[in-house]
Amino acid sequence: MAIDPELLEILACPKCKTAVVLVDNDSGLKCSTCRRVYPIKDDIPVMLIDEARIED
Repeated sequence: MAIDPELLEILACPKCKTAVVLVDNDSGLKCSTCRRVYPIKDDIPVMLIDEARIED
């Protein structure tokens, strides 16, 4: 099951409040401003700064 498009529209990075987009075959949500990627576990976005990884 993929993330509901309506939910994706309202999700934002908890650090910088920028919109996030799906990446890594729908396994993460990436912020284009701070480059953090928040994981999606069991179809639930984990929007915790400590759980995110930073990509280049």
